[in-house]
Amino acid sequence: MLLRWAIAFLIIAIIAAIFGFGGIAAGAAGIAQILFYIFLAIFIITLVVSLIQGRSI
Repeated sequence: MLLRWAIAFLIIAIIAAIFGFGGIAAGAAGIAQILFYIFLAIFIITLVVSLIQGRSI
């Protein structure tokens, strides 16, 4: 279950990166960059917890 959340956070982080680093949403680029790092951190945390608990997708 946690690995699914980790994958969801990775997808959200990638979308935030596209908007933040790609210049598509110039007005919200700072917010998108912050969201990218937040969701990337959440992805890594949930991935590690999932691997430690030994649960599969």
